[in-house]
Amino acid sequence: MTQVAAARAPRRTPADKHDERRKALAESALRTLGELGYARSSLREIANNSEFSHGVVHYYFNDKLELIVYCVRHYKETCVHRYDGVVAEATSPDDLAERFGDKLVETIVEEAPMHRLWYDLRSQSMFEESLREAVTQIDQSLEDMVARVLGRYAELAGSEPAIDSPVAYGMFDGIFQQGLLGHLTGRDHALEDLRAQVVGLLPMVLAKS
Repeated sequence: MTQVAAARAPRRTPADKHDERRKALAESALRTLGELGYARSSLREIANNSEFSHGVVHYYFNDKLELIVYCVRHYKETCVHRYDGVVAEATSPDDLAERFGDKLVETIVEEAPMHRLWYDLRSQSMFEESLREAVTQIDQSLEDMVARVLGRYAELAGSEPAIDSPVAYGMFDGIFQQGLLGHLTGRDHALEDLRAQVVGLLPMVLAKS
């Protein structure tokens, strides 16, 4: 085998190409889904607002539900890892709290429609059983992210978390959703309030020494 042949990248399989096209379709569809929400989106509407034809979209996804679940999974898989740097780079409890608050605000500013879609989908799962498995898995990944942040915060503070991860996730998810709603409705200081609430809440979830 020559050095040129050895240096060649592995040949992509049909399955690889299929997955790549599905990801491209998902990334293209996310903007439309974020703007219209679950109920008002259709495969045709999504295709009309992308570079892909309705036939192509339908070839890779059987229906709207499959596409939306795939899109949200794809987005949240990326989203949760954005906080890895917050955990890895923080040098003190206060530093981590500030970084975490800043990152939550940043993701609302840059991707509010995607978060709105997530909350829409989570609400719809109460009525549509076919959504529940995906929503539960995504919810768990977000809970795990909050647990990593809280665990690192406790470590830097020389303490232990005083509450379980589901409770911590519920608390932070609640104030995040309120911050998102405030931002979307134009409430003054909504994001500043979110940041302050995160910074103020973290010390309260540690065990008392």
